[in-house]
Amino acid sequence: MIDMIAQTTSTLWTLAAFVVALAVIVTVHEYGHYIVGRWSGIRAEVFSVGFGPRLFSRCDRRGTVWQVAALPLGGYVRFFGDDNAASAGPGRAVDPALRRQTLQGAPLWARFATLLAGPVFNFVLSIIVFGGFAIVQGVALDEVRVGTITDAPPGIVNDLQPGDRIVGLGTAPVESWRDIGAAIDSLPAASQQDWQVERDGRTLTVIGPDPMPARIGGVAPRSAAAEAGMRAGDVVLAIDDQPVARFTQMREAVEAAEGAPLSLRLWRAGSEEREVTLRPKLSDLPADGGGFEQRWLIGVTGGESYFTPQTRSAGPLEALGIGARQTWGIITSSLTGMWAMISGQIGTCNLGGAISIAESTGQAASAGWANFLWWIAVLSAAIGFLNLLPIPVLDGGHLMFYAYEAVRGRPPSDKALNLLTAIGMAAVLSLMIFGLTNDLFCP
Repeated sequence: MIDMIAQTTSTLWTLAAFVVALAVIVTVHEYGHYIVGRWSGIRAEVFSVGFGPRLFSRCDRRGTVWQVAALPLGGYVRFFGDDNAASAGPGRAVDPALRRQTLQGAPLWARFATLLAGPVFNFVLSIIVFGGFAIVQGVALDEVRVGTITDAPPGIVNDLQPGDRIVGLGTAPVESWRDIGAAIDSLPAASQQDWQVERDGRTLTVIGPDPMPARIGGVAPRSAAAEAGMRAGDVVLAIDDQPVARFTQMREAVEAAEGAPLSLRLWRAGSEEREVTLRPKLSDLPADGGGFEQRWLIGVTGGESYFTPQTRSAGPLEALGIGARQTWGIITSSLTGMWAMISGQIGTCNLGGAISIAESTGQAASAGWANFLWWIAVLSAAIGFLNLLPIPVLDGGHLMFYAYEAVRGRPPSDKALNLLTAIGMAAVLSLMIFGLTNDLFCP
């Protein structure tokens, strides 16, 4: 009975997190269509969050009905003269004097800008969120200085102090944070190392933690680690009773298991040590030389050592630049992954559907509001990219028709539009069913 209650609670939490994330992303997307359409002289009749029966609404002074509907799985803007929420088709008959206020009767530039604005606003949301994280968390100083000291498992000595300038690690000099990474290969895998620091005008050698302990920096949604309840900040002390001092040792142990179950002993600040058992999953990853390779993974990334770098505040423009680079990285990785599946470089099980997205969203929300907000930004960028694909019924399909009109001087015929829209709808539904099938049957 207790297990059933826990499972029900977990499912409800996942659904609630998914609905909230989807509502944020869809509202931003549709608001892009709405506001740019309004600026372009196109009148919106309805702005809806959700589909189906209306729960509540209000009408603004411009005559637009703002509503929340019963099915919170999307949303739409219906412009004046539209036949449907997708703004597909020739539109319904309106007074010729008012046709300029419809999407179909607006100039090509206005239609193009209005449709493009949805995905662009998704990208803007991602850039702002990622940039906000850069402002809040700060950017590491070029000078290698210790910021704050964090909790470490019992027995690990850390004589580093906030403000220490690190000038050496082991026998290697340190002038930049990259030097620390380069020095790791020459150091034995141990929980503690010798650090040379400048403190109060003196150069000292102190005992400090290994620069790359088996500390978890992030947990991938739907991964073996996420399913086992691992969190960022956890430290892996042993795998199958073999002590682990460095993250690379953990990675080697996972790869050597080749998918066999592993028992991990974990330390988490503020709680007792605990054991978890998980089974690594075979995953497709980009290879260093190009292409893809398969590796056994549990779905974690390495975290910082038991101290943080001293940081400085990122300026607004710098933060936006950081956010833009991260958003662009999501777009390019989505494009690369899609092409890799089409060309057969990776398996089609890499394409997830609504269930996997919902589960990932629930796990991100369970990891804290910061992880949830970060995941919303990731999803927003990915959804913006998908909407730009040249598939009829998606924004990219409409833009493709507008590009045709710009070149030929006239839009495609109604017969061609109806046929291509039907094909596009079939393709989108097939993709959704395929993703759902992967969710249910792929390992």
